[in-house]
Amino acid sequence: MAETIKDRLKQLAQDKGLSIRSFEETCGLGRGNVSNMSQDGSIGSDKLSKIFDTFPDTDLYWLLTGGKKSSDNRGEVAHQTENPKEGIPLIPFSAMAGALTGEQTVLEYECERYVVPAFNGADFLIPVKGNSMMPTYISGDIVACQRVPMSGLFFQWNKPYVLDTAQGAIIKRIKPGSDKQHVLIVSDNKDYDPFELPYEDIYAVALVIGIIRLE
Repeated sequence: MAETIKDRLKQLAQDKGLSIRSFEETCGLGRGNVSNMSQDGSIGSDKLSKIFDTFPDTDLYWLLTGGKKSSDNRGEVAHQTENPKEGIPLIPFSAMAGALTGEQTVLEYECERYVVPAFNGADFLIPVKGNSMMPTYISGDIVACQRVPMSGLFFQWNKPYVLDTAQGAIIKRIKPGSDKQHVLIVSDNKDYDPFELPYEDIYAVALVIGIIRLE
C-alpha cells in the first residue's frame, strides 16, 4: 500500500513504465527529488506543478492524501460551489491585502468559491499576475494560501509566500536577510534581482500551499 507521498510517486512512476530517475527527468525534476525524499517528506508546489504538467491525468487527491474520490469526481482537481459555507474563496488580486489580514472588506466582493480537496487548510485562493515567479507560477495560475500569524512570525526559508508589504502585495520566496531585521525577497524569474525587506515593512503573510493551473 502506498502510504506516503514518496511511495505514491514511486507507484506513479511504475504505472508510467519509468524508473525513478527517468520519472524525475521526464517531469523536469532535479536528480534525487524523488529517490532522496525522506519517507515522511512532502512535495513542493513547484514540483507538483511539473508532475501534473507532464501527467495531467494524475489523481491529485490520491497523490497528496492517498485517498480515493468517488467515481463521479475522479480526476477532478477542483469544482466551483454556490454554497457560501463551502469551499475556498477566490479573492480578486486587488483585494489580496485584505484577504491576508482577514478584513471584513474582502466580504464585499462577490467571490467565487471552489472546493479543492487537496487544499482543505487554505484560507483563500488568489490569481497570479505578472511573470516574476516564472516558471513556477505563471500569470493566470491560482495559488492556495494559508494565513500565517504575525505574532512570533516564523518563515520557512525558500518557501513561496504572499506578503502585504509597504511596497504592495507580492508573491515571492523568502530567504534569510543580512541581519535579523531583514528578509531576502527572491523571484524565481532570474530577470528579477533579489532585494531585502525589513520585517517592519511586512504587514501580513500567507504561505502558498498549492497551485491550480487552468488550461
